[in-house]
Parts: sequence; structure tokens; C-alpha cells
Amino acid sequence: MAYVKWTFIILFWTFVAAFLHYTLPQQDIARITDTYEKRVDPGENSLFWAQADVGSDGTVPNRDVFFIQTRLSNDRVMVYRNEDTGWGWPPYFKFDTSNLQAETADLRSTADAPQWVVIKHYGWRLELISIFPNAISVRPVEGPDVQLIPWLNIFILTFLVATTWAIWVRWRRFRENRIDPALESVGDSVDDGRSWLRGLFSR
Repeated sequence: MAYVKWTFIILFWTFVAAFLHYTLPQQDIARITDTYEKRVDPGENSLFWAQADVGSDGTVPNRDVFFIQTRLSNDRVMVYRNEDTGWGWPPYFKFDTSNLQAETADLRSTADAPQWVVIKHYGWRLELISIFPNAISVRPVEGPDVQLIPWLNIFILTFLVATTWAIWVRWRRFRENRIDPALESVGDSVDDGRSWLRGLFSR
């Protein structure tokens, strides 16, 4: 029984960690090498694609999506999609996809004359099933060694830990004050019943 309990706990917190890692904003220092537009059909991967651009017909199975090609500061290649999130999830309320694509196109550079930028995004890049992180914003920086501090993530994670701890403490107090005494009372009643039955049959 203990194995089942700990397996459930580990799976639950693994899911929570994966959900937060996918949803919370991340920042990459990169050099934009190109931008392009491509018609895609999300199909079975629709869970990892945002909704159709706000104002467009969301009933069309395929649509044009903007992409941003980059070279990260560690020399890895990374491709981002550029889609509106609208009023959906994750709650970034992004409506400026076209403007962002124009900004990224203007910030393209070469290896000989690099223009480094910080790309804020959420999501994962999985080549096997064609999943791309979604770019939220871009801003130029002085160089690839700029120190980035994820203040928003720190605040959100601190808030979640504090909330979880508060709920856990209140649950323990409720269990100790209400549930455990009730269970002990039921156990005492059962023991008294057994003693009465044993005395009855012994007579």
C-alpha cells in the first residue's frame, strides 16, 4: 500500500512540475537569424499549439503561423512559433503576433555583426513531434552574457509554495482536532462492542 501511495505522490508532483515548467515564462538570449510564415495543421499536437489568431476564423483546421529562427548564446539552434494566446491558457493575453513578428524581423543579424536579444517564451521544443515554444516578447540586450533574473517565476513559485504550505498546515490541524478524535472514538466503540460480545459468548 505504501508503494501505491508514494507512486501516486511522485506522479502528481511530476505532473505539477511539468505543467509549471511548460506554462511559466522562460527567457533565452539569442541572435535572430530569420523569420518566416508557414501553414500548419496542428492535428494530434493541437494541445501544444495556441488558438487561432484573435479575429480569425477558428474553425479552419489549418492556418498560417509565424516562426522565428535563432541561434542561442550557447550556439544551439532554436525555433520559436509566434501565436496569439488571446484570452485562453496560458494567461499571457497576447494579441500582438503581427507586431512581434515585425520586431523580430527588424532585429535579424549575422554572426559577423550579432544583435543579441532576450526572447521571452513558454513551452517546449520537441523535434520528434514538432512542438515549438511560443514567443511572447523580444527585446535587444548588450551581449550574450547579460544576467537574467526570473522575478515573475520567483514570485509565482513562492506564492504557490506558501499557499500549499498554508493549506497543508490547516489540513493537519483539522485532521488532528476533528478527524483523528472521531476515528479514535469509533475505534473505542468497536473495541467495547467486541468486549461485550466476548463476554456474552463466554457466559
